[in-house]
Amino acid sequence: MPDQIRDNSAPAREAQDHFALVTGASGGIGACFARALAARGMNLALAARSRSKLEGIKAEIQAKFSLRVEVIEQDLSAPGAAERLHSELKDRGIFVDLLVNNAGFGAHGEFWKLPIDRQAEMLRLNIVTLTELTHLLLPAMITKHQGGIINVSSTASFQPIPYSSVYAATKAYVTSFSMGLAEEVCSYGVKVLALCPGGTATNFFEAGQFDKIKFPGGLQSPEAVVEAALRALDRGRSLVVTRFVNRMMLFVQRLAPRRLVARQAGEMFRPRGIANRQ
Repeated sequence: MPDQIRDNSAPAREAQDHFALVTGASGGIGACFARALAARGMNLALAARSRSKLEGIKAEIQAKFSLRVEVIEQDLSAPGAAERLHSELKDRGIFVDLLVNNAGFGAHGEFWKLPIDRQAEMLRLNIVTLTELTHLLLPAMITKHQGGIINVSSTASFQPIPYSSVYAATKAYVTSFSMGLAEEVCSYGVKVLALCPGGTATNFFEAGQFDKIKFPGGLQSPEAVVEAALRALDRGRSLVVTRFVNRMMLFVQRLAPRRLVARQAGEMFRPRGIANRQ
């Protein structure tokens, strides 16, 4: 992995041949990753559905740093999206040293009432595209004996969450897959990190209709989440749960019966208008 991922003080000119690919880079955690990696001297490939938002982030970064920033408009929830993105990267001559699989979304409500097409898109984006992109980009990292992958998971990955059952299950996959893969590839000089933030101040909750949920300790800033992720990657960790309050909650959950954990999560995530369980 390039030294610039580990050292903020390294000159940007030493990283001109290195790229970070950030998916879901048009806002929130993805945009913060783009800014933080640019500050570390990495060229960027930014992928998301909104070209206008990506162009805005590109302009912001290039006003501060002499870096190459490539914008790729792509709906990563569509079938075959990973292969199309990979082909676009090859066409532009981009080698990815660091893959940040950040794109994802959730849905809040009773499973059988949520549109199944939307939930299928969630499965493709949160699991399938993430896995396919990793499979497509990892071999070149292994050949070069350098590289890194950050898969953005969630504290939701550690327990079932009623009324967000599919979302929590997708994140359980991401955490398990990432930690297993980290052990597979560490001897090849490649790092893999599962990033598990709790409630974060982005538009995720409004978009997924989670906006009425109250999180212990409030919402963490996306900048703090990214800082924790890059620090953990620098140290070669395979898992980071951001924020002390989140780590404490997960520790307590490990001591409780899983059925009770699911029931308590259901109390927290129950949509308004749905009666309490008797």
